[in-house]
Amino acid sequence: MKSSKPRKRKVDILVLSDIHLGTYGCRAKELLNYLRSVSPKQVILNGDIIDIWQFSKRYWPKSHMKVVSHLFKWMSKGVKMHYITGNHDEMLRKFEGFKVGSFRLQNKLVLELEGEKVWVFHGDVFDVTMQHSRWLTKLGAIGYDTLILINQVVNAISEFFGKGRISLSKKVKNSVKGAVKFINKFEETATTIAAENGYKYVMCGHIHHPEIKDYETEHGHVTYLNSGDWIENLSSLEYKKGEWSIYKYSDEEFVCQTDGSEELHEVDYHSDFSPKELYSKMLQEMLIVAPKN
Repeated sequence: MKSSKPRKRKVDILVLSDIHLGTYGCRAKELLNYLRSVSPKQVILNGDIIDIWQFSKRYWPKSHMKVVSHLFKWMSKGVKMHYITGNHDEMLRKFEGFKVGSFRLQNKLVLELEGEKVWVFHGDVFDVTMQHSRWLTKLGAIGYDTLILINQVVNAISEFFGKGRISLSKKVKNSVKGAVKFINKFEETATTIAAENGYKYVMCGHIHHPEIKDYETEHGHVTYLNSGDWIENLSSLEYKKGEWSIYKYSDEEFVCQTDGSEELHEVDYHSDFSPKELYSKMLQEMLIVAPKN
């Protein structure tokens, strides 16, 4: 009997950022559904994939490791994978240039697509608070994580009464004029610098705000792209047939596609590994699956 599994969508380039594995807010199960639905030729992980800042909680559910394993599975098939470091996984920045199989660890990346250059970096370099008040930034990350936990409780109650999900963090961001102003300034700064350096596209993460927007600058036209996150927006960037698009996850899209054998029956638990031990374990697995060149 033939399998009834849906066909995977083919994507030339898949961009993910701000997954924040190792935190309570990470929507790893939804991300797994999405990863299993696509077949990319190239993957860009644009920072904050594993949240080392919050890793002291030693929180590492099976679904989080399954996300990592799925990425390794793609690597074993020769899918080119660029890991761009972010502020929450900045400890990896000292290993810039590390290569194994189709995997590359970089602090920034320049792609050439159809004769045009794409400048890719996480984006925390534009965050003044990050640069000058690291303790305040980390405190904000803890507060954000706490808000996400509260949001999960609110959503559980909301769904129990037949209501839809809401995002408290998005509502807070959208209601604060300073936050909106920061996003606009972030985009303008990125596109201005990109144009000055001859880039047609500039691609970031960091601010958890998925976007594709065209800008006219003194030095020419630039397209700004942001892949969003997998905490609030559950979004990514996809490049196919010469065009970029934003993907946004929907539960309805996968409601009829659940494979019982893939179901994640788990209770969230705390990892027995320290961050250093966990990274060592991942590296060992990476070396095993990496295709021989």
